[in-house]
Amino acid sequence: MFKSPWTRWGAVLGFALGGFFDGIVLHQILQWHHLLSLVPGMADMRLQVLWDGYFHALMYVVAAVGLFGLWRAHKSREEGWGRPLFGSVLLGFGVWHIVDSVLSHWVLGIHRIKLDSPNPLMWDLIWFAAFGALPLIIGFLMLRGFRPGGPRISGPAAAVLLLGLITGAAGAWSLKPPPDQPFTTVVFAPGTNPNQVWSALSATDARLVWTDPSMGVVVVDAPADQRWSFYRHGALLVSGSGVPAGCFNWSRA
Repeated sequence: MFKSPWTRWGAVLGFALGGFFDGIVLHQILQWHHLLSLVPGMADMRLQVLWDGYFHALMYVVAAVGLFGLWRAHKSREEGWGRPLFGSVLLGFGVWHIVDSVLSHWVLGIHRIKLDSPNPLMWDLIWFAAFGALPLIIGFLMLRGFRPGGPRISGPAAAVLLLGLITGAAGAWSLKPPPDQPFTTVVFAPGTNPNQVWSALSATDARLVWTDPSMGVVVVDAPADQRWSFYRHGALLVSGSGVPAGCFNWSRA
């Protein structure tokens, strides 16, 4: 099944896409959990966001390896574009969710799908079935049905391209703050003391709206053209400032 470089590296790319899907949907959009939500001593939101960032960086590396392998396969002109590629991407996508469910949810216990649910196991199993087992089975069946030398199928290739375009569009959309969000959320680097935070607020003409006890995360009313200035005063993430905030722009305190 994985003798072809298309299927081998397609599965690697699918694995990375599974990680991106989890991180974007669960960590940022729904905000049901973070990577290390249940790890003792990791209650500081700055650490949670930092480790989410490390996780996404790792997925970028895995995706880059998969894309490089697919590029090599394309250069060799070996057949495999279309159905086998799409099937292997689905298979890798499912493998990620199965590995994450077994290892992160049930063996290590570093997070669950929906932390505030009275029945977290139910959500774990729903996610396992919908995004782990189902894509894995579909991908496996697609690969079993592929025969080298048969007709190439353009539909799955178009679907992969469409998925990439939708993902890129969602990323661009997330760089803009929502129109009904008048405030800016700022996450400061670990070690930033309250005096430094007050200095940052004064330098940017920002009004404090909310803060956590340590002033590591603050919500402020700041002029739009001053948001980037927080990065010069020890900020790690600033909503509404575009890269590198991303979906953080849509977070609410």
